[in-house]
Amino acid sequence: MTPILTTLLCFENLLKPILWAEPGPVIIWKKPVTIWCQGTLEAQEYRLDKEGNSISRHMLKTLESENKVKFSIPSMMWEHAGRYHCYYQSPAGWSEPSDPLELVVTAYSRPSLSALPSPVVTSGVNVTLRCASRLGLGRFTLIEEGDHRLSWTLDSHQHNHGKFQALFPVGPLTFSNRGTFRCYGYENNTPYVWSEPSDPLQLLVSGVSRKPSLLTLQGPVVAPGENLTLQCGSDVGYIRYALYKEGGDGLPQRPGQQSQAGLSQASFTLNPVRGSHGGQYRCYGAHNVSSKWSAPSDPLDILIAGQIPDRPSLSVQLGPTVASGEKVTLLCQSWGPMFTFLLAKEGAAHPPLRLRSTYRAQQYQAEFPMSPVTSAHAGTYRCYGSRSSDPYLLSHSSEPLELVVSEATETLNPAQNKSDSKTAPHLQDYTVENLIRMGIAGLVLVFLGILLFEAQQSQRSPTRRSQEVNSREDNAPFRVVEPWEQI
Repeated sequence: MTPILTTLLCFENLLKPILWAEPGPVIIWKKPVTIWCQGTLEAQEYRLDKEGNSISRHMLKTLESENKVKFSIPSMMWEHAGRYHCYYQSPAGWSEPSDPLELVVTAYSRPSLSALPSPVVTSGVNVTLRCASRLGLGRFTLIEEGDHRLSWTLDSHQHNHGKFQALFPVGPLTFSNRGTFRCYGYENNTPYVWSEPSDPLQLLVSGVSRKPSLLTLQGPVVAPGENLTLQCGSDVGYIRYALYKEGGDGLPQRPGQQSQAGLSQASFTLNPVRGSHGGQYRCYGAHNVSSKWSAPSDPLDILIAGQIPDRPSLSVQLGPTVASGEKVTLLCQSWGPMFTFLLAKEGAAHPPLRLRSTYRAQQYQAEFPMSPVTSAHAGTYRCYGSRSSDPYLLSHSSEPLELVVSEATETLNPAQNKSDSKTAPHLQDYTVENLIRMGIAGLVLVFLGILLFEAQQSQRSPTRRSQEVNSREDNAPFRVVEPWEQI
């Protein structure tokens, strides 16, 4: 409450003093703070009061102070936190109190601040900022930093995962929204003892100009401890770039470097690579004269190998050397459970192929068909496994497999190349078929020869032939003699 000055006279014609704190009203525990009270040149004495207790300080005006004085707190403690007013005394009497200054000390661990569904939105869309902490804090305060500092305070509620949180709706956002947000939490019975500030969160409104490109020179699959650089560039000539990871809160920005060819680009270095770097990234470009950001780049997946202890195996049907035009299948297998398998080719610009695994013969596996094979398929391949909990964290790499593609050895004329060209295995099949046909034709000729011979014999001695037939009918049943039995 405002102190009651029973012995002092206040005059309405005196200007209200101004009260503020440096470096700000939210001070880290045990850090110094300076409180300023500004009056008029006629002021002779200043007074600083804290509501709720008897703390009161007086300061006489000096020649150096002109129209303001400072009250210093060398080490901010809990008892210093609270609501302050200041006054000044002039020959006309004491002024009215200044507007209140709420001085806060931070003591608890910091909460987290995130944007739902994402800190990157298009113009006209609403976004929700979530401030959360595992501590049982009763209220949360959201502060937007900038020229005009704004704040909102909400009661907390317990989330399903045990966290206490508050949801702050913001929007609809426009291209002028470019503030940085932080949030704090505190208990209801100590409203001036806050937590440490959350990490800053900046909202980005995109979608005005053409999208830039995002790439990595190291390839999309990297191992922990390696260096990784993502390059965002465009021929539009953007002055600055921002990088966003899906599900992340940060939006690191870098100035664009202009080249003589009229291109601009910025590099984002992730050193050293950790498992937390795995995910899907996009980048944005902006002109320095405005807060308008471009449309997002195409997504780039960064995959971290070695996060699953299993190591799959990679094999190829028909052997590692195949002829151009054949059908080839690369088989990736693992004894450990895998949700998907990825096939990566060294030096390839395209992302790895990903297939859902199947369980066969007590192994998890995926078949990657290549049909028809061309010289472009030649190269060194590796495969990885991933699980459904995080598709960007991979197993160890399989042993490398080098696929060699050879050209057909038989020379054909141009017409044959278009219509009748055959690979060596196909030519072998036709040779076998011709041999079978020739064998059947030979058997038919032998059979015909035997029939002709018997006809000639029957013409020479019909009586003898008749006797042989009658003898067969008397001694044995009739049976047709097959040609192969005569042979």
